[in-house]
Amino acid sequence: MPPLLRPAAERFHSQLDWLDSRHSFSFSSHYDPAWMGFGPLRVINDDVIAAGKGFGMHPHRDMEIITVMIEGELHHRDSMGHAEVLRAGEVQRMSAGTGVVHSEVNGGAAPCRLLQIWIEPATAGIAPAYEQKPFALQQGWTALIDPEAAGEAMAIHRPVRLWRAQVEAGTQLPWPASGSCASWIQIINGGLAAPQPLCRGDGLGLSAGEAPPSLEAGAEGVDLLLFELR
Repeated sequence: MPPLLRPAAERFHSQLDWLDSRHSFSFSSHYDPAWMGFGPLRVINDDVIAAGKGFGMHPHRDMEIITVMIEGELHHRDSMGHAEVLRAGEVQRMSAGTGVVHSEVNGGAAPCRLLQIWIEPATAGIAPAYEQKPFALQQGWTALIDPEAAGEAMAIHRPVRLWRAQVEAGTQLPWPASGSCASWIQIINGGLAAPQPLCRGDGLGLSAGEAPPSLEAGAEGVDLLLFELR
């Protein structure tokens, strides 16, 4: 099966006076049965939130929610008693489980940008949980999510792996996943020259069993996420 391309320009778009959000998959009032997710990956929202604005208290349940902070800061409060500030370079994972209520507000003086990701848990009805960590990106891949929480990576309630890489133009990136699982590439900034030209906001899905492609950063370098999905 050929790779599944999700061009940035074809994503769903929500815009308010304080929010500019691009949705890779169906979300909120945006619905397309052809774009309900990719395996257990249900949401990738690329959000820019104005200073002093954000999402008030709202509920979630039975979803693994990962927030990758790209620029600025986000103030988080939840019904588990957490009151945290998530800054650029940090990653938050929240297991909504039996139910959690939280708010996300940009408490900084400038707009912030984040990627919020939703992944279906392997089991419903688990206890809610929260964790966040800073990640210093190394040359090559940095593991953010890992089933065994190897190294500094965090584990969620699904055997999913997530890496981030931020490299210069022309850099070759060896494929870190096994190739036996489905994978999704999401471009944060810059772009790839190979396996095909991809730019900011583009997504590319690969089915399980496909030969892992060679990745090469484009002329601007690239900042990207890679998911291994089961």
